[in-house]
Amino acid sequence: MSTAALVKRSISVPARTAILASADLSFRQRVKEALDGLHWQVREAAGGAEVLAHLDASPAEAVVLDSWLPDLEIQEFVTEFEQSYPGVDLVMVDGQAAKTARSPRRNELHYALRRAQDADGAIWNSAPVVSWQEEAAAAKYVTQPDTKGEVRPVAKASARLPEFVGSHPVMLEVGRRIRMVAQRSTTVLVQGPTGTGKELVAHAIHRLSSRASRPFIALNCAAIPEALLEAELFGHTRGAFTGAVQGRVGRIEAAHGGTLFLDEIGEMPLPLQAKLLRFVECGELQRVGENEPVRVDVRLIAATHRPLAQLAAKGEFRADLYYRLSVFQIKTPGLAAHREDIPLLVEHFLKGMAEESPTKSITPAAMEKLMQHNWPGNVRELQHVLERAWILAEGRPQIDGSEIEFGEQPECF
Repeated sequence: MSTAALVKRSISVPARTAILASADLSFRQRVKEALDGLHWQVREAAGGAEVLAHLDASPAEAVVLDSWLPDLEIQEFVTEFEQSYPGVDLVMVDGQAAKTARSPRRNELHYALRRAQDADGAIWNSAPVVSWQEEAAAAKYVTQPDTKGEVRPVAKASARLPEFVGSHPVMLEVGRRIRMVAQRSTTVLVQGPTGTGKELVAHAIHRLSSRASRPFIALNCAAIPEALLEAELFGHTRGAFTGAVQGRVGRIEAAHGGTLFLDEIGEMPLPLQAKLLRFVECGELQRVGENEPVRVDVRLIAATHRPLAQLAAKGEFRADLYYRLSVFQIKTPGLAAHREDIPLLVEHFLKGMAEESPTKSITPAAMEKLMQHNWPGNVRELQHVLERAWILAEGRPQIDGSEIEFGEQPECF
């Protein structure tokens, strides 16, 4: 059942329960102290995803939202909140109004925010108590019709994550989905063509998660021989097989408390998929050569350039494992789908190369050549083409069209 459907059910919300969302711990403490004095029960959240997790676990009368969140853009959070929790009052520190139900005790929330002002005067120092109608009239939303023709509010273009360069809507959507899932422990499947930054997605999810201080362990399932992949993943005891002169902790166990990234999951042999399935289901693994299971707390992110759903339908990938890996999907688009970002990517890569060599720019002719290419190797190919051009330009300050060489493309493209 969807979150929105759960909210729409008749549920009993305890009076004076609030979720306080802010990355500023001191701000949360000041507001909580004021609300405690008004007999409110307060749950704190450091980010937007944590707010959603709180609401999934237990309803609340109101959410008090700071003007900045570390994991989600405010406007996209508000849009998601309005659609999923219309019965929860959303009070925003910057004075914006949300299209949600209004708590009969909203004045108490405003009072707490005024009490929490800092020494030099916060925005709530003279926060007026306005009517719901006035708030609704003052709200500013971008609206557009959905697939059914109904007009509804949509999020404005959100700022991109530092891992990704570009402002095309398809890339902003990748960032939006990363921020929404990061602070949960949901298993994520990243799908996209080769060279589109699937590992960057995994790193971004880990960086924004509560596991950021714990290990990020990556394993390319296609880079390790089948005979050794099981021991690499699950670990092994001394003498478990020929050559095992000592025991070894596997990649899964090494990621305890953090994130395990399995790249090219589509290349994993079927027999090993069964063992991985058990780990995904119950969080337990069994080292090679050992009978006792080991319990591990790991957030799993898998990636592939292959169509796993189609492989599962043909029996070439376990369908039960596919469904457990694809709880939340993120698709990384090919470069051809966001050509408008090529100038930004070129600037980014040239700036990086200038850290070790004199700065170079690119001529309009060279840029035009880059814009016309079909980019089967995607962003990784663009980076390599620019590195080649940088070398060919030698000491010249500009890269011209003659230095842009694409070379032969493999038949697989």
